[in-house]
Amino acid sequence: MKYSLITQAVLAAMLAGCASMAPDYQRPAAPVAEQWPAQASNQGTPAADIGWREFLLDNRLQQLVELALQNNRDLRVAALNIEQARAEYQVQRADLFPTVNVIASRTAQLGSASSTSSSTNATTGAVTSSSGGSVVQSYRATVGFSAYELDFWGRIRSLNEQALQSFFATEEARRSTHISLVSEVASAWLTLAADMQRLKLAQDTLQSQQASYDLTKQGFDIGVYSALELRQIQISVDTARADVANYRSQVKQDQNALVLLVGQPVPENLLPQSQPDQVTSVADLPAGIPSEVLQRRPDILQAEHSLQAANANIGAARAAFFPTITLTTTLGSASNQLSGLFASGSKVWSFAPQLTLPIFDAGRNRSKLKSAEVAQQITVAQYEKAIQSAFKEVADALAIRENLTERLQAQQSLVEASQESYKLSDARFRGGIDSYLAVLDAQRTLYSAQQTLITVNLTAQTNQVTLYKVLGGGWNESTKTNP
Repeated sequence: MKYSLITQAVLAAMLAGCASMAPDYQRPAAPVAEQWPAQASNQGTPAADIGWREFLLDNRLQQLVELALQNNRDLRVAALNIEQARAEYQVQRADLFPTVNVIASRTAQLGSASSTSSSTNATTGAVTSSSGGSVVQSYRATVGFSAYELDFWGRIRSLNEQALQSFFATEEARRSTHISLVSEVASAWLTLAADMQRLKLAQDTLQSQQASYDLTKQGFDIGVYSALELRQIQISVDTARADVANYRSQVKQDQNALVLLVGQPVPENLLPQSQPDQVTSVADLPAGIPSEVLQRRPDILQAEHSLQAANANIGAARAAFFPTITLTTTLGSASNQLSGLFASGSKVWSFAPQLTLPIFDAGRNRSKLKSAEVAQQITVAQYEKAIQSAFKEVADALAIRENLTERLQAQQSLVEASQESYKLSDARFRGGIDSYLAVLDAQRTLYSAQQTLITVNLTAQTNQVTLYKVLGGGWNESTKTNP
């Protein structure tokens, strides 16, 4: 009867869990349009399935991304956050099961006695002191569990579900960090390449202007050109010198930013050249359908897991209104002598169920429930805002891409026209027809047009990188293919 009672208690404890009192979870409707504002292709492999090695065609950039994924500290922190969340989930999950302990104890107690001399009773093991008291010793060895809560109302299971969803949210956060890192490394690499191209353009311009200045200086020395014309050319030379110094500084800053992202010094052979054309697959990334795309983005999934965790927290708060049933049980041996601890007749057991029913708590449980419900409503709003933000990011990237081809063609035509205008103005100046002001104006127009062309090229490529990121691409190393 002793053992069957304890066995029944343990079985009851293991089977006590019931359905959670959390409200049924329903994914909120996406508060965005069903289609992207800009016209986009929905055909082809989804961006989220395209591997970054297939998207980033330059081998140096691929190696750089690989180094960043191995050494970036933000990504390392995100991975460690997963380990911490996993440990916290295991701690919470352990509450579903009783904690079994083995306890061995020795107790010595001083009591009153009529004798005044010190003696030892061979039967009981009591030692009588000279002061008239006796020290009674007892030994006990038991195994059992204490204060194990029977989860009749699903409180512990709700807390376990909350910890599990928080763990899932942390995993999605790491995926989001991974995707962002791939995009940031690619964008930083492309920016460095564009600034290197700007630096080269400034150096070429300086060289050309310096040669023009030297030629004009010779003409000035023999009286062909005036001092005003010489100073005007010197202005263009000094302007080019200032630009060279500025872009050298910018290139170094770009390199520093790349080192921070990669997490280690960047090998020289992995740095870009001054011509960053055709380094990414910029052909056409299918945008897909908003509802499908947004549900695959890790930041959206992270927000949804947080919402599910808040939903589970309501169940725990509701369960607090109901009685709490806990069990404490032990089984073992006890004796007044160590040698008799496991002898026949020394068995002891205890079984102590306890029921706690909240009657008056000054509104604590009701306030906790209200707090959990409001927190869930806040999380719903945050989830919807995450969807809206993601929709805007994709829509903005598509809007930029929509007219990029036309912008590139127009800017290239402007550069060609500016080059021809500069040649003609310089020839008219050398022929004594026009002043150098016309040449200077044409040179500035050409220089500005060339700089803008570099910027538009960079915008076109970084736009593709951004679109790849906001559509969920960058998690897979190689493209997924459907069997």
